[in-house]
Amino acid sequence: MPKADGFLWNQKMMIQVTCRGYATAQFLQPEPAKYAHAPNIEAKTFMQPEQAYYAHHPGRFVYIKDEESGELFSAPYEPCRTPVNRFVFSVSKSDIQWTVEHLGIRVELTLSLPTHDVAEMWTVKVTNLSGRPRKISVYPYFPIGNMSWMNQAAEYREDLGGVVASSVTPYQKAQDYFKNKTFKDKTFFLCETPPTSWECMQDAFEGEGGLHAPSALMDQLDLSKGDARYEVPIAAVQYRISLEANEQRAYRFLFGPAVDDTEIHSMRKKYLSEEGFAKSQRDYALYIEQGRGCLHIESPDKHLDNFVNNWLPRQVYYHGDVNRLTTDPQTRNYLQDNMGMSFIKPEVTRKAFLKALSQQEASGNMPDGILLTEGAELKYINQVPHTDHCVWLPVTLEVYLAETGDYDILDEEVKRVDGTTNTVFWGFCKAMDWLIAARDERGLSYIKEGDWCDPMNMVGYKGKGVSGWLTVASGAALKIWAGICDQQGQPKLAARYRAGVQAVNEAANTHLWDGEWFARGITDDGVVFGTQKDTEGRIWLNPQVWAILSGAASPEQRAKIIPQVEKQLGTPYGIAMFAPPFQSMREDVGRVTQKYPGSAENGSVYNHAAIFYIYSLYTIGEHDRAFKLLRQMLPGPSEEDYLRRGQLPVYIPNYYRGAYHEFPRTAGRSSHLFNTGTMPWVYRCLVEGLCGLRGEEHGLRVNPQLPSEWNNIKVTRLFRGAKFVLDIRHQDVEEVIVKIGGKVVPEAYIKDFEAGKTYQVSVSVPR
Repeated sequence: MPKADGFLWNQKMMIQVTCRGYATAQFLQPEPAKYAHAPNIEAKTFMQPEQAYYAHHPGRFVYIKDEESGELFSAPYEPCRTPVNRFVFSVSKSDIQWTVEHLGIRVELTLSLPTHDVAEMWTVKVTNLSGRPRKISVYPYFPIGNMSWMNQAAEYREDLGGVVASSVTPYQKAQDYFKNKTFKDKTFFLCETPPTSWECMQDAFEGEGGLHAPSALMDQLDLSKGDARYEVPIAAVQYRISLEANEQRAYRFLFGPAVDDTEIHSMRKKYLSEEGFAKSQRDYALYIEQGRGCLHIESPDKHLDNFVNNWLPRQVYYHGDVNRLTTDPQTRNYLQDNMGMSFIKPEVTRKAFLKALSQQEASGNMPDGILLTEGAELKYINQVPHTDHCVWLPVTLEVYLAETGDYDILDEEVKRVDGTTNTVFWGFCKAMDWLIAARDERGLSYIKEGDWCDPMNMVGYKGKGVSGWLTVASGAALKIWAGICDQQGQPKLAARYRAGVQAVNEAANTHLWDGEWFARGITDDGVVFGTQKDTEGRIWLNPQVWAILSGAASPEQRAKIIPQVEKQLGTPYGIAMFAPPFQSMREDVGRVTQKYPGSAENGSVYNHAAIFYIYSLYTIGEHDRAFKLLRQMLPGPSEEDYLRRGQLPVYIPNYYRGAYHEFPRTAGRSSHLFNTGTMPWVYRCLVEGLCGLRGEEHGLRVNPQLPSEWNNIKVTRLFRGAKFVLDIRHQDVEEVIVKIGGKVVPEAYIKDFEAGKTYQVSVSVPR
């Protein structure tokens, strides 16, 4: 698996690094920026789906040279690509490690991050395993890349103890000079142990040998102590050492960006020592542990247990903790990512609702993105009008209220950017009113230039096209909000919104039901698409899912929809977003049809859409179907499946390649993008669906939906300050029976519990 990878983050930075040593890192200043670049001028991008790596891709490498034989290899694997005797790549929740053994030398690399600063902390250990004295050189090589066409240089600074590269962020407008003055335009590579020598210029290091056999290593005893003067900079240092048998040397390095020398000196003093590294690693482990979540399971599937208990809450935590490391997250992403924090740090979710509503428009509509920092602007996709953002308010609030019972949030007053003040409750009402109003004469929801599917940008750009998905999703949102209005003692409002549910469901059935499933939409020119007559984009998953959730799909319709979904969208790697994929541009649908067939939104196994479907299956008791698809989201456990997906089971990517029938060779391949709205829904499906431990206003409703082949599961559930330890078993019973202390809990609804206490619960579930 050459692209097997892991990622680390804190609230200021993130790094994704592969088993071979390639890395992509980003930090906020306050907008996203890089401190290690490609060797050519590159566009401002971050992670790309199925990222293509190449010889000069930014990475973190260590060359080892036998000074007696002249033999050379590199760790982790690139750039030399030498077959080694032993290779281990290990991703933990708080660091990433490699062990490489070759030529009688063991190299151990460890990457960790500080909790509050932007820097990579690298430990390199070199051990002589050969049983005899050795003379070797150790060359850490960290490419810095093309920093700026205006101004870039690098030199070794003995006063700071490392290589410092400097640049000026390119600009044209005079006002940008003042904005850029505080940018971290320096990149430092600091060495705890002074090196024998160094090189700061890419061309001088490579010479004619290239990265696999750099001339600076092969043709000379020591590096030349060179600098880079408006040349592509690198940080390469050399330690020429003698090792006795079994002797080990440890080296520590700090790599990151800085504003000036003062900051570099401060970072060195704070971190670059054995004690500084050890303290930082302890602090970071505690920081990550804050995201441990509210669920722990022991099931017959130990691979699933490991993911659910460790990696799933970590990925949920990442999303809610840093909002994908952007200053203007899309509103739907912001709300769903913070929905996940309801299970981890619900106080963060609460603040997110207040932040989002403070930017609600006077019309009741929500903006396309939420601005998180002063001076932030809506960029890129957030400048394109989408019509779905209001839907996510009640959908995500439902989870927060279920977990916390914090109905007081509805009375919180929020001051909007236009200066007006509303309570959260009335802000939500205005959003629901906007959804009801933003429909055409048929009662179908306008799409403008996109809904949840961003690249469906040409269905309604003329102002007439409608979204079948958004129509029924509006029904689901209104349905949830009507229930909350009832709870708040507002029966007239509840009736109004239930009438809205009925209206959109009737419109969907009148204009979008195609006999076997619901159509995806109707274009500006009145063409219904996503129907049986289409040869591409015939059936789309999302309209079926949300028709189930809204109630637009009757039981009879569900009986038709589900077999068609399984037949046309099912793959060994999950359920596809739609099928067949588009092979060429369809101008009345948009750029989604231009994406490569089976990639991203063009018919991939797009996990965000798939998890919506899984959730809907749990809501109607289709637990075996739901669990099968839920398990397919996780790579493995067979070696064949790991190799096909090319990814470790330490996160769920935003998609796996689709086009299973058209291009089977590449089907199932991971995008390796861990930014995805999938994760809070996976957690919800596990908590509320599989384990059946859903919060309600007064307590915990117990209704597990175990796979038929499982006999039992043990669950620890943290809920509103209490701990519930549950033994859930399939038994010969007619209904779910819950017992605490030998006493049956009425209606399987646990109430009147106390925070701080632990409850032992036995649960019997019908077979």
